[in-house]
Amino acid sequence: MPGGFPEVRPRRLRSSAAVRRLVAETVIEPRQLILPMFIREDAREPIPIRSMPGVVQHTRDTARKAVAEAASLGLGGVMLFGVPSVKDEVGSGALDPAGILNVAIADAVSEVGDSLLVMSDLCLDEFTSHGHCGVLDSAGRVDNDATLSIYAEMGVAQASAGAHVVGPSGMMDGQVGVVRSALDAAGFIDTVILAYAVKYASAFFGPFREAVDSSLTGDRKTYQQDNANARDAIREVDLDIAEGADIVMVKPALAYLDIIRQVRDHVNVPVAAYNISGEYAMVEAAAANGWINRDAAILETLTSIRRAGADTILTYWAAEAAHLLNHR
Repeated sequence: MPGGFPEVRPRRLRSSAAVRRLVAETVIEPRQLILPMFIREDAREPIPIRSMPGVVQHTRDTARKAVAEAASLGLGGVMLFGVPSVKDEVGSGALDPAGILNVAIADAVSEVGDSLLVMSDLCLDEFTSHGHCGVLDSAGRVDNDATLSIYAEMGVAQASAGAHVVGPSGMMDGQVGVVRSALDAAGFIDTVILAYAVKYASAFFGPFREAVDSSLTGDRKTYQQDNANARDAIREVDLDIAEGADIVMVKPALAYLDIIRQVRDHVNVPVAAYNISGEYAMVEAAAANGWINRDAAILETLTSIRRAGADTILTYWAAEAAHLLNHR
């Protein structure tokens, strides 16, 4: 350092907003964001979700408006979850063409056509009276193979309603394969499968249980992944791709950024990550108490997920983040 000064000054590339924008390595665009939405059967007005401030259970009408807004903002898609008024042991509402999720899919597609991807959660947990992601056997355990046959029917029902993308999320062994086979046999060869390939049994799912009025008691540790394991995630991803997954997803995101990176480095298909309810709730709670800058924390959170390797992010901030990105 001649004269005691450094010759190399990395700070030059941080010296203004313009230069920081020029050299930014990680970019977020609205097209990379997917908005999860909850549509409640027989709701007459949006119902706030207490543990997720700013998120609601939509009516069919308000869901239509939210889907139209998502399209106008240039989001990549919406992921729809149904909240039925009646549940049973086998989740029969998931197969009913007049069931809330299937009619919500049809509503969304009629609103936006092909200008926005309409995605649907393919799982039974919202529809079963016991709250598990599959049907139960006589011992009260989730019956993997009996559940697969229902998933196959559910995939066809959602594609018939107009879903562009179905998201098998129950973590049943073989779920992607049976859904792909059923879709192809029914003529839906272009319906995309976004596989919840890596879904951990996480404490951060808590607020989601309120969002879907879950009936679950106990946990899902016998079929969702153990958070101590990383190699298991790669195995699950390989299996899902072999079975026909078009996109693979890691869920949750923030506590599993290392897994996102490992999956991204391992596969040559698009990788999604789900910025889940508990991650959303933590930021919202801290911001409500004045402990953090909310807008900055939202964008920093999403940037971290993109930087880890996610091509696409499912996030409850999708619409708001699009506004922030379009006006910063």
